[in-house]
Amino acid sequence: MTRTVPSTPYSGQKPGTSGLRKKVKVFQQPNYAENFVQAVFDVVERVPGSTLVLGGDGRYHNRTVIQQTIRIAAANGYGKVLVGKGGILSTPAASNVIRKYGASGGLILSASHNPGGPDEDFGIKYNIANGGPAPEGVTEAIYSRTQTIDRWLTVDAPDVDLDTLGQTQVSGLTVEVIDSVADYAELMESLFDFNAIRSQVHAGFTMAFDAMSAVTGPYATEILENRLGFPKGTVRNGVPLEDFGGHHPDPNMVHAHELFETMFDPQAPDFGAASDGDGDRNLIVGRHRFITPSDSLAMLAANAHLAPGYAAGLKGIARSMPTSAAADRVAEALGLPCFETPTGWKFFGNLLDAGMATICGEESAGTGSDHVREKDGLWAVLLWLNILAVRKISVDALAREHWAKFGRNYYARHDYEALPTDNADALMAELNSSLPTLPGKSFGSLEIAQADNFSYLDPVDGSTSSNQGVRVMFVGGSRVVFRLSGTGTEGATLRVYLERYEPAGGDLDRETPDMLADLISAADAIAGITRHTGRTAPDVVT
Repeated sequence: MTRTVPSTPYSGQKPGTSGLRKKVKVFQQPNYAENFVQAVFDVVERVPGSTLVLGGDGRYHNRTVIQQTIRIAAANGYGKVLVGKGGILSTPAASNVIRKYGASGGLILSASHNPGGPDEDFGIKYNIANGGPAPEGVTEAIYSRTQTIDRWLTVDAPDVDLDTLGQTQVSGLTVEVIDSVADYAELMESLFDFNAIRSQVHAGFTMAFDAMSAVTGPYATEILENRLGFPKGTVRNGVPLEDFGGHHPDPNMVHAHELFETMFDPQAPDFGAASDGDGDRNLIVGRHRFITPSDSLAMLAANAHLAPGYAAGLKGIARSMPTSAAADRVAEALGLPCFETPTGWKFFGNLLDAGMATICGEESAGTGSDHVREKDGLWAVLLWLNILAVRKISVDALAREHWAKFGRNYYARHDYEALPTDNADALMAELNSSLPTLPGKSFGSLEIAQADNFSYLDPVDGSTSSNQGVRVMFVGGSRVVFRLSGTGTEGATLRVYLERYEPAGGDLDRETPDMLADLISAADAIAGITRHTGRTAPDVVT
C-alpha cells in the first residue's frame, strides 16, 4: 500500500553533474534525502515497471538511504531495483550495470573523493540510461522539482538484507542484490589480456594498489589478487570503511603519500596505483616515476591497441581543456581527431555515444573509455598493466620512450583557495578584458601567440558552453590556463594550470618546478595574482 508523506521544500538541493553533495547531518534532516529522491523519480524519463540501479561507495549513511530509496522506488512504480551487495557499487561499476541490464537509470550514493563519516560528506547522483551522469536539462528539472515538492511516496516494508545475494519482494517491487564485482570483472576480462598480465606476475612483476579504504577494494582484490595472481596484500586498505579509515580518499601525492613512499623506496615494487572514494579516479606511479594524469592519458592512448578491447584502434581521443596537450600530439601522430572539451564527463559522454571518441581523460585523475560512461580508475590501472605486460617494459622506460618520441608536457596545477569572491572576480574580469591585447607580448623568453576565453561547440548536440576558462598560449606550445572553481561561504578558488612543452630532443628529464619557473612568473604578471589576491604562493600544488 502506497503511503503519502507530506513535506516542504528544502532550499539548495541543486545537483551538479556530480549530484547533490552536502554534509551527512544535512542529509539526516527529516525528509531531506526523501525529498530529493522523490524529485528525481518525479521528473526522470522511464516507463512503468522500469529497472533502477542503486548503490554507493560505502560511506556513512549509505545503507540508511538505500533502504529508504527502495521503499520510495516501490511506491513510484519501479518494477525492479538492482542493488550492489552490501550496498557497495563503484561509480564505473554502476554505469556498467545500468548498461548491461538495460536499466532506466541509477542512483549512486557518493561524494567521490570527499571524506566520509558522521561529520563529513554524503552525496546522491542520478545517472541516465546510457550509464552516464544526468545532463544539465535533467539536473535542472530535478532542482526545479525540489523547490515545489510537497510530498514523497513510500511503502511500509522491512529493510532488505543487503548482504545476501538474491531477490526480495517489496510491495510488488523486485529487489535483487547482485554481485557487481563479478559483472565488472567480466567486463574487464573482455577488454584486457589477463593471460599476458598473469604471465608477468608469475615472472616476478610486483605491484602495490591502495584502495584507500574505499569502494575499489573489493573490485581490486577480486581482479588483481584472485584473477591475475598478484599475492595477497597487493591490495592495501581494501575493505571499504564508512569513514575511509579517517583518511581523505583522494589519489594524489598528499593523501596517498604512503604509496608514494613505497614507490620511491629502494625496494619499490614495479608498479603502484590507487583509486578514490567512488572508484572513478586513478593514480599511476612506477618505481621512482610519477605519471601525471595528463601524461597517463597520452601514454594509454598511444599504446591502447596492445589490449584486445582496443586492438582495432581508437576512433578519437578527448581531453578536458585544462588537461595538458600531450594527448593531442598522440592523436596527431595516429591521424585521429582530438577533442578539447569543458570540464565535466557529460561532454565526453556525448562523444562516446556518437562513436567519435574511444579514450577520454582529465587532469584531475579521471580516465576512461567507451566501455562505460564514467571515468574508471581500475580500468586505467588494468590498461597500464596490459601495456607493460605486452611491452615488457618499466613505467619509467615507457615514459622516457614516449617523451623521446612526442616531447614532454611539463605540467602542474596551482590552486589559490578561499579567495575573497570580489577579488577573484576582479582578477578574472581584468584578465578577460586584456585578452585582445595579449598576443605578441613577451614575458621573459615567452611570447604569447594567442589568448582567449574557451568556448566549446558540442559537435554532437550543437550546444555551446562559454566562459570555460582563460587560455594563454605561447609560441612553441606552452600555455597557462586560469579558471575560477566554485563560490560560496569560503569564497572562490583560482586554479592556474601551467604547461611547458619541451619538444623531442629537448630537456626531457628535469624536475617539473624548475621547468615551470618562467611560466609561473609569467602567469602572475599576466593575471596580477599577487596584486589581486595578496598571495605570493598557491595553497595546493598538484
